[in-house]
Amino acid sequence: MRNLRNQTSAGPKAAYVLSWAMRFDLTDLRLFLAVADAGSITHGAADAGLSLPAASERLRDMELSGGIRLLERGRRGVSLTEAGEALAHHARLITRQMAMMRGELGEYATGLRSTLRLLANTAAMTELLPPRLADWMAANPRIDVDLKERQSVEIARSVAAGFAEIGILSDSATRDGLVLYPFAEDRLVLVTAPQSDLAGMRQVRLADLAGRYFIGLSDSALQDHIAAQAAATGMQLRYRVRLRTFEAICLLAGADVGIGIVPQTVARRMKRSSRIAIIRLADDWALRRLSVCVRTGTELSGPARSLLQHLIRSIR
Repeated sequence: MRNLRNQTSAGPKAAYVLSWAMRFDLTDLRLFLAVADAGSITHGAADAGLSLPAASERLRDMELSGGIRLLERGRRGVSLTEAGEALAHHARLITRQMAMMRGELGEYATGLRSTLRLLANTAAMTELLPPRLADWMAANPRIDVDLKERQSVEIARSVAAGFAEIGILSDSATRDGLVLYPFAEDRLVLVTAPQSDLAGMRQVRLADLAGRYFIGLSDSALQDHIAAQAAATGMQLRYRVRLRTFEAICLLAGADVGIGIVPQTVARRMKRSSRIAIIRLADDWALRRLSVCVRTGTELSGPARSLLQHLIRSIR
């Protein structure tokens, strides 16, 4: 990297730093904060909604434009230099002020569209959230929702860092800097064919399923979560096929193609039309209490306050 100098106790002149920092746009600042909070360029890029190559190029340009190293890159991730810590502090102030400005101006705007950023884990996004979101969005036709699926730990990190206004996550992933409101309980169950040797069991643990073939979800935060739980026990899941919906998993599991793990609500609904056996997963992680979360101390925009209140009121 050209002429990069590590920031020490003696910083650049104030005017030079201001001129350098003025070259950054909000995307640069949001990305930098995402990387700082995640301790990883890969995870930070995902939180900021950028590809890894695009994020890496932006970060290099930020450092090259000022000749100041912002990140220390290592085998286990990245950490901030002294200059990086200073930039992160001011970037947080700027992004919070921008969010407050948008929220306050939104109170006075008429006829304008606004967009909310909402993150949810797989179960909430596919099964629990749509019916609750439907009537609220119908009543607020000028508000769009930028809804993305993430693992609960990523949701906690992103909301705490201010990259999304509201998140729906598992309580097990909570961290400091969040206010939680109960949302729902999500139990995961095993589905298989009625003629399977597993069908007569009342409950089973994931470790008991080693060596069997699974039907999984493609590109799913939940599937990543299940795979991580398996890896923690030294087990690697084997997939016959990956599908896009829980309903499709149930259909193939009923045909004895393999076994699947889905939310209990889906399994019970599909049992009315498909021949499947439902078996309780005895692992602690299979029962997840979901919460709506917002960042501590944040003054939400009008639309975000409205949606939060609606989600809390609609708790069942």
